[in-house]
Amino acid sequence: MLHPVHRLSRFPPAVSRWLGYRATPPATTPNYIVWFWSFIAAFCGISVLQAVFSNAHYFLERGVPSIVASYSASAVLIYGAVETPLAQPRALVGGHFVGALTGVIVQKLFRLLPTEERYMELQWLAGSLSVAITVVAMQMTTTTHPPAGATALLATVNQEIIDLSWYYLPVVLLSSTLALAVALIINNIQRRYPVFWFAPVIALPAKTSPSLGGPENDTSQPSTPVDGGSKEFTQV
Repeated sequence: MLHPVHRLSRFPPAVSRWLGYRATPPATTPNYIVWFWSFIAAFCGISVLQAVFSNAHYFLERGVPSIVASYSASAVLIYGAVETPLAQPRALVGGHFVGALTGVIVQKLFRLLPTEERYMELQWLAGSLSVAITVVAMQMTTTTHPPAGATALLATVNQEIIDLSWYYLPVVLLSSTLALAVALIINNIQRRYPVFWFAPVIALPAKTSPSLGGPENDTSQPSTPVDGGSKEFTQV
C-alpha cells in the first residue's frame, strides 16, 4: 500500500529538520542528553518570554505581566516531555488560546453582576467554570494542554490578567509562538520536536490473511460455551 508523502519531506533537510521531520525514525536519546537539553530549553524558553514582556515598552505601557504563569507548566511539557501528545504544537497554541478565550468570556459575563462586591463573592465560581469549560472545549477541539487550565483560571482570578481584558488573547498567542520557536530550535539539536503538528500519523492495520493461519482459523479443536451458554467462547 502506498502511503502519502510527508509534506515536510519536500523541504530541504536544513529546513525540515528544525520542523521536526526525520526521513527515518530517530535513534533513542540517552537520558543524560535528554536532561541536558531539557534544562537548556526550559531556561531559554522562560527567559525569552520574560525578556520580551519585561523590556518592550509596548507591553509595559499596557501593564502586561512579565510572563503568564501557566507557561512555566508548559515548559515542562514542550521542553521536557517533547514526545507526548499534550506537548505538540496544536495542543500548545490551541490549548492556551482556548483557555484564554474561555476565561475572558466567563470573566466578562460575571462582570455583568450589579456590584463589584457581588463579583468578588462569586469569583470562585467564575474560576471553576472557566477551567471546567476549558477542559471540555479542549477535548472537543483536540487541543488538550493541561497548563491551559491555568490560563483560563488566571483570566478570572488574577487582577493583572483581568485588567488586560481582551488584550490577554494576543499576549497568549505571542507567548505560545515564542515558546514554540525556542522548542523548535533547541529540541531539534539532538532530539526531535514536534512528533506531529496537527494530528498524529496513524498506521493503517493490515488486512488479515487466512493463508497465514492463526487462532481464528484453527478448527482442529471445538469451541465450548463459557458460563452455561454465554456468548463468549474459549478453546478447550
